[in-house]
Amino acid sequence: MDGTVLVADDDRTIRTVLTQALTRAGCRVHATSSLTTLLRWVEEGKGDLVVTDVMMPDGNGIEMLPRIKTLRPGLPVIVISAQNTIMTAIQATEAEAWDYLPKPFDLPDLLSRAGKAMESSRRGVRAPAPSQTPAPISLPEPSAAEDLPLVGRTPSMQALYRLVARVMNAELPALITGESGTGKSLIARALHDFSDRRAQPFVLASAQDFGTDQGSSGAALMARARGGSLVIDGLGDLDGPAQARLVRLLDALPADGPRIIAIADGSLTGALESGLFRHDLYYRLSGVTLHVPPLRERIEDIPLLAEHFLARAAREGGNPRRLSASALELVRQYRWPGNVRQLENVIRRLVITGQEPDITRAEMESALNAHPATSPAGESTEAGTLAESVARHVRRYFELHGADLPPPGVYQRILREVEAPLIDIALEYTGGNQARCADLLGINRNTLRKKTNELDIRVTRRRKLM
Repeated sequence: MDGTVLVADDDRTIRTVLTQALTRAGCRVHATSSLTTLLRWVEEGKGDLVVTDVMMPDGNGIEMLPRIKTLRPGLPVIVISAQNTIMTAIQATEAEAWDYLPKPFDLPDLLSRAGKAMESSRRGVRAPAPSQTPAPISLPEPSAAEDLPLVGRTPSMQALYRLVARVMNAELPALITGESGTGKSLIARALHDFSDRRAQPFVLASAQDFGTDQGSSGAALMARARGGSLVIDGLGDLDGPAQARLVRLLDALPADGPRIIAIADGSLTGALESGLFRHDLYYRLSGVTLHVPPLRERIEDIPLLAEHFLARAAREGGNPRRLSASALELVRQYRWPGNVRQLENVIRRLVITGQEPDITRAEMESALNAHPATSPAGESTEAGTLAESVARHVRRYFELHGADLPPPGVYQRILREVEAPLIDIALEYTGGNQARCADLLGINRNTLRKKTNELDIRVTRRRKLM
């Protein structure tokens, strides 16, 4: 990799790591903690690539992108940010950043993207951009964002955010799938609120709206939505006649009509295979499919979500509280069948009922046992072998990237996702005894110690969960 990279980040450690890695890869590097200095370098014609943080002491890296584009239209910019929200991904895309990576980022992945950005720039290939002229990047927060936070640093959530950013202005119907409580309605709202249709109506519809023989209710909803968005919630609840009426309504949809966004609990695969859901309706609604992963598949996001809910409860007058290490350990092991919504309700209960600053493991156990529609951490609700379960998750990971392949390094990322819970659960069932755990896993104790450090697994005396 050959070229000069301009790095802007207020974290000295990140500047050092990026400088060393890029230098080893064959690049020349100029690093700064100031956007003012970065902009001066760009004006002077320095650099073949910019890597910048968002929140800097003297400004916002994304808000500076239009100025960089004006000064150096062909200069690619990769945005890195610890603000792992859908807003960051969308704003980076709207500002025509070459790419966006959340912190903590995978260093080989960043180097690979940097190499591609500089190579494409040399060939005169423009960075990926929205399908239409970008709107101002000071976009409004979606009104539903206070309901469930669209935050997440796990690869599955970041892939989802990227896909939302790429298709929000596409003239395609969108199908949003996922379990109850994952935040599907927020994704629908984000598709509208961040799109060019945001000044137009946002209309919600249910299966009952398409239940009359004449479908007059559905037609009225279409007319109400005009050039905005019509969201059909509970798609799987539509019976045969209602599905037929919806097909006819969609076929009569004018060119300037609303964008159709459908929400379904689950994937609809079973209903399609059994003939309970019409294939022609499915194809009309699934111009782009966005799957929202369940909370048990994004365990690393739980501390971030819990923090959000604790802070919000405190702002609303609740007691300022935090999760103890043991409570957080239990939260990470739990299956969360009610997903993010269940986590929010549990946190709210603990803020209201407790007085001490730390939420203990015993409190968390009591809250989980008292909460309806829950299941213990070890109870699986999915049939099939372990290999089949892993295959489903890996396939879903690939599908979330749409037409693109996942970033390089999939093998190591997938191994890490499997390795971390395997070691963590083995430690749990051996009571934290490292010698017994190493013997159980068939590795030596030094290897186990190295793995727990690499994977940031807390090794404490544990008791088996019952």
